[in-house]
Amino acid sequence: MINKQKLWFLTLFSIILVLSVYYVSMPGESLSNLIKSNDTSSEKTTIKTNSEDNLAALRVSNDEEVLAEMAKLQETLLDTAASSEDKNNAYEKLLSINLNKGKETSLEELILKEYKIKSFIKISGDKINVTIPTKDGSYEKANQIMRTIQKEFDKKQYITVKYQ
Repeated sequence: MINKQKLWFLTLFSIILVLSVYYVSMPGESLSNLIKSNDTSSEKTTIKTNSEDNLAALRVSNDEEVLAEMAKLQETLLDTAASSEDKNNAYEKLLSINLNKGKETSLEELILKEYKIKSFIKISGDKINVTIPTKDGSYEKANQIMRTIQKEFDKKQYITVKYQ
């Protein structure tokens, strides 16, 4: 029986194998040209990041954290040696993670709809972190965003707006 972990391992291993065969089969001349072109271009390289790139990087890192946490919780759920209390706690945390992910997405859509601003939102407990990829943000706009987000919750939330 192949489980998810073995399937991922086989998939990644096959990708690495294909890339290594491709690298080995490259003609030597084009490889040396590629190395020379990289050496000359690396003298003065200026990297300009786009605001959407920053948001994508934040989302990817958040997704990796969430997936790692979910994998641990799923292992606890599938562990036969775990007590029923541990399994219930893991299940509750999984539900909480899924609910938070849905809230994050809906709040991002709300901010995009009302303020025409793309944002990244991370919810952890009663803390909500909003990251907006512009440097010229105002306190008034941040206050409006905080009030809009607070309207979506019954309990008091600790909301921070960060301009990046």
